[in-house]
Amino acid sequence: MDDESVLVQNFRAEFPLLQTTTQSGKRLAYLDNGATSQKPSSVIDAVQSFYEKDNANVHRGVYELSGRATYAYEEARKTVARFIGARVPEEVVFLRGVTEAINLVAHAYLRDQVQAGDEIILSMMEHHANILPWQTLAKEKDLVLRVVPINDAGDLDMEVFYSYLNKKTKLVALTHISNVLGTVNPIREIIEATHRAGAKVLIDGAQATAHVSVDVQDLGVDFYTFSAHKMYGPTGIGVLYAPYDLLLSMQPYQTGGSMIERVTFESSTFAPPPLKFEAGTPHVAGAIGMAKACEVIQSLGFENIHNHENQLLKEMEAVISDFPKVRCFGHSENKVAMATFVYEGVHAHDVATIMDVEGVCVRAGHHCCMPLMDHLGVSATTRASLAMYNDSDDIKAFARGLSRVEEMFYG
Repeated sequence: MDDESVLVQNFRAEFPLLQTTTQSGKRLAYLDNGATSQKPSSVIDAVQSFYEKDNANVHRGVYELSGRATYAYEEARKTVARFIGARVPEEVVFLRGVTEAINLVAHAYLRDQVQAGDEIILSMMEHHANILPWQTLAKEKDLVLRVVPINDAGDLDMEVFYSYLNKKTKLVALTHISNVLGTVNPIREIIEATHRAGAKVLIDGAQATAHVSVDVQDLGVDFYTFSAHKMYGPTGIGVLYAPYDLLLSMQPYQTGGSMIERVTFESSTFAPPPLKFEAGTPHVAGAIGMAKACEVIQSLGFENIHNHENQLLKEMEAVISDFPKVRCFGHSENKVAMATFVYEGVHAHDVATIMDVEGVCVRAGHHCCMPLMDHLGVSATTRASLAMYNDSDDIKAFARGLSRVEEMFYG
């Protein structure tokens, strides 16, 4: 067994759920990592340890236990800040996830920066979470949404993108990696071009941080957001990054406890960032678990992640090529490890249900990308998405699942 295989098998052994079998007795082949990843024991233990040993509300208690909880929460912020290369921890805002972060930017930043006729640039491959907040704001403020198309390979049409940039552009909001096509967008080029046009950039990194290294300072991005649950961390916790001065200029999105300096019935003043955007009791255990997930990924190394996942993708694509009735979407030369496809004559939900009999977990539906599905001319697709803990046995199970679909529908 080579070094990479040892690394993968040791990593896989850290995930309790992956050691289980399905009700039919099959080895679990979890290929729905684009929706959410499994959690290693170190993350689970970190969350459990907080609840068992340090549980208290943060920032407001003067007793020792609250002090320990506050320390752990703020240390988690520091860890996440290092993970993405933030200049200071105060540039990391803990939120429920990418959806809340994008809504925060729409309402706490962009709302005050636009007037009727101003423009927001999106792309054809965006998740609903990066469409609906801008669509809602556009209707309220009479803004124009520009949608960058994609080519047959699933890459952005950069000529159209450049043609859309003008003095009315206020924000470019794009995904780092498509959750359907796996396309890795050229965000550095996009950020530089947008800044030359005088606009801001928000990058949805939900599909990125488990697969590629992100350095927000090096990128020069204005807003970058990602969720823990797609990178081996807990659900219900995520991050919005923005440079501190930009956060300082923004108004609170939600108000309540913990985010204030002083409150009277006549007026109130707010705490500085990031607390200004963390109203109420935060998900302390989630932040601690997210920090541990960041450490887990860093211990693996992004080069190892890239090499292993790309090798598995080649194996998966080789399997798919043996089934003429399977048609794949997303053929960019720069993509992460996922395969999205339709099986001729078989609904995506049926494909996923049949594959489940072989212990294979794949996602079926529109993947919260209905405009992209319309563009592709399909109502739903099946998606198999990979993580570092997947192995060749998972690909073999995937092949058996496709064979079972073939047998059931085509004999």
